[in-house]
Amino acid sequence: MEIKDQNYQIQGIGLTDLAKEYGTPLYVYDGQKIQGQVKQLQDAFSTVKLKIKYATKALSNINILKLMKKSGTGVDAVSIEEVKLCLHAGFSPDEIMYTPNGVSFEEIKEAVGLGVMINIDNIPMLEHFGTEYGSSIPVCIRLNPHILAGGNAKISVGHIDSKFGISILQLKHVHKVVEAYELDITGLHVHTGSDILDADVFLKGAEILFDAAREFKGLKFLDFGGGFKVAYKPGDISTDIKDVGKRVSEAFKNFCKEYGRELEIWFEPGKFLVSEAGTLLTKANVIKSTPASTFVGVDTGLNHLIRPMMYDAYHSVANISRLEGPERVYTIVGYICETDTIAADRKLKEVQEGDILAIKNAGAYGFSMASNYNSRLRPAEVLILDGKAHLIRKRESFDDILKHQVDIGI
Repeated sequence: MEIKDQNYQIQGIGLTDLAKEYGTPLYVYDGQKIQGQVKQLQDAFSTVKLKIKYATKALSNINILKLMKKSGTGVDAVSIEEVKLCLHAGFSPDEIMYTPNGVSFEEIKEAVGLGVMINIDNIPMLEHFGTEYGSSIPVCIRLNPHILAGGNAKISVGHIDSKFGISILQLKHVHKVVEAYELDITGLHVHTGSDILDADVFLKGAEILFDAAREFKGLKFLDFGGGFKVAYKPGDISTDIKDVGKRVSEAFKNFCKEYGRELEIWFEPGKFLVSEAGTLLTKANVIKSTPASTFVGVDTGLNHLIRPMMYDAYHSVANISRLEGPERVYTIVGYICETDTIAADRKLKEVQEGDILAIKNAGAYGFSMASNYNSRLRPAEVLILDGKAHLIRKRESFDDILKHQVDIGI
């Protein structure tokens, strides 16, 4: 998001104008930014056979999924509903990786029936899969590399106490299962966590994956998950994608020579592709001063953006109604009956009731984690593409709150 002609704009469209047209709260996505992030990753790994599997969970509006397909990505789905959503958006089954956790085997069978790649992360399910399908259906195995990485404990998923993946210490057991059922293992997968800054973490995971892969002779791809960090705070740094691409590609090519053939390298970025493209617009409802703080109460909250409360995530906030004038220190809070602090002790241009605030980096895990808590309505979504604003999700109405409730006449 940038300032042009004394207004906050995306592709020449003023954000305050969008707030007037569509109301607040409102999610706005910059399609050009998303396309640029995809290309940046493609360029960084241009010397290897790269497949990008966009992490659908980050932002699953079908128009965003269609934009990803147009940009040349596949998708990673973590539920059968996401699989169906990706199919609905136009992805072919062979472009979809299905990586569930803790699901029933019935869901696995449904995914097999849909023809997508199955990624299994526990031994009992692998045995069940072998009993049902033997060597008839190719399958990927998710390994837990026992690497502690990520910006928050809730998004560090590759450590020894994580529920995700099969421990690398259980590889001998895995091989017994594979041999017993003659499983067709076509890929291996690791994912250590999110907000990983250092290329060395990816390389450490790569070496563990390479060691495991040497024992599987029929592989077609190695999947390194996602976790690239994006900048949130002023002066914050993000993952150096060029450096990661260069170093990981070099290590990957060396492994492929040793392995005896060229494999595909897969990544599953979510936040990296959509976070910076998203802005949540919200209106200041009240300015409330206490002996300790001055609060700006806005018309959104943890029901629309839970990341600051759940992950202690930092999101920059700007008063886009006022580009001039004095700055004051505010704590921006939501309208939910919880302590839903969006941003504490931030300098903003002096806020008045009715001003529009822009919460940045809201593209990933914003709307996709939204709820109807306090019976509030979920926002509308707008995608800006080729200089035009498109409404891609209508704002919910009160009828939507009642839609699936059944009045039994009490």
